[in-house]
Amino acid sequence: MENFLKKLNEFNQRCEDIKNANLYFYLRSIESIEEPYVIVNGRKMLMLASYSYLSLIGHPLINQYAIDAIKKYGTGTHGVRILAGTEKIHEELEETIASFKNREACVVFSSGYVTNLTSISTLFGRGDVVICDKLDHASIVDGCRLSGAAFLRFNHNDLKDLERKLQNTSNNRTRVVIVDAVYSMDGDISPIPEILDLVRKYNALLMVDEAHSLGVLGKNGKGVEEYFGLNNDIDILMGTLSKTIPSVGGYIAGSKILVNYLKHNARAFVFSAALPPAACGAAIASFKVIEEEKWRIEKLSKNINHFLDELKKAGFNTLNSQTAIVPLIIGEEEKTLKVTRFMQDRDIFVLPVLHPAVPINTSRLRMNVTASMDKEHIDFVVDALKEADKLFKIT
Repeated sequence: MENFLKKLNEFNQRCEDIKNANLYFYLRSIESIEEPYVIVNGRKMLMLASYSYLSLIGHPLINQYAIDAIKKYGTGTHGVRILAGTEKIHEELEETIASFKNREACVVFSSGYVTNLTSISTLFGRGDVVICDKLDHASIVDGCRLSGAAFLRFNHNDLKDLERKLQNTSNNRTRVVIVDAVYSMDGDISPIPEILDLVRKYNALLMVDEAHSLGVLGKNGKGVEEYFGLNNDIDILMGTLSKTIPSVGGYIAGSKILVNYLKHNARAFVFSAALPPAACGAAIASFKVIEEEKWRIEKLSKNINHFLDELKKAGFNTLNSQTAIVPLIIGEEEKTLKVTRFMQDRDIFVLPVLHPAVPINTSRLRMNVTASMDKEHIDFVVDALKEADKLFKIT
């Protein structure tokens, strides 16, 4: 008991110290949204921490679908999907996602985290091998650990290290390689075609998490397969409904036999309440908007390129980002917090990412580009960062 309380007290004291130094930026309450701005404590701030890459939050069609779903089905369901919780709108959502991702079927779960956790631990177990990139999302790591399978990790985007891992495991065991399409802290893209060559060479499977690539990659926002010109080559496609899609939930898209297996064996599907109808309605409408309003994808791409170009010209370290997630490496934790305070004092809602979320001495600002931004917004941020650089010597 004493050790337990000591752990809690030490953490809470650390939080208090940071708050007293006016360097605590988490759990901020957003009062309203005026894309690309948010109102926080009565202040209008440029939002640079949003996952709403195509700026679909508040879209009138999406809002209306959610309202219509409540009118037809109410605010909740009758229980878990496998018993009395499945409604027509759940089936419509799964059919919509399967069509969008060009797959036979889809299963929807209550969150993206839960999707990875339950799918990996259901599909793979003792006697199997799961091989992950070292920068894979925590939900993937937790799913691998829960599965009980042999758990190997290869160096980030290192194809030689991945091949060594495949060579050193038995071909008689079920092996799966699991990667993020876009890495959430670095913004770079996984080399999916080369990884596919390796998994096919070694008779393995490939699962890809598209949390940050849906609506971002590909001419039509279809994701990583469209971006690389692939044709349904990925065995298991995972995605979320709470980033580009302004709803909640996660999904697995794949073959009918894969989806049927998950619907009857994945504990988070069998024992979790069904998604609320409003969430389903919003998600269905979002996919329609992505297909109909392609200007959003084009605008986002233009904004990403301009932001990255300007930051590189100024000498900032943005790693190998090519996407809407733009890390600005600062290194020291205290300096990162001070730069965040500098930016927020200029009404730019940007957040710091510190160890252990990222490797030690790589603390950073993680800045997210959205379609609602204009060139003037991006230039305003870059100018503020240049000012910060003069004070804090970032570059």
